[in-house]
Amino acid sequence: MTTDSDSDGLTDGLESSKGDPRVLAALNAVLSVLFAWWIVWGLAILGTIQYSRPTVLAVAVGLFVLTHFITKK
Repeated sequence: MTTDSDSDGLTDGLESSKGDPRVLAALNAVLSVLFAWWIVWGLAILGTIQYSRPTVLAVAVGLFVLTHFITKK
């Protein structure tokens, strides 16, 4: 059973933690690749772009850089 003081301590701990930058970068890279694959796949179905690994990689790098700068404090 948790009390109010336990939840306050957890909240304070989560808010003060900045996290490991390596984990954040790895998570950003994985999610960028997955989201890029999904975007390129959808656009290829629509006939807008060619589906290929270099295209997915280019979109993933763009997403990675974009999210890195947006989330940087």
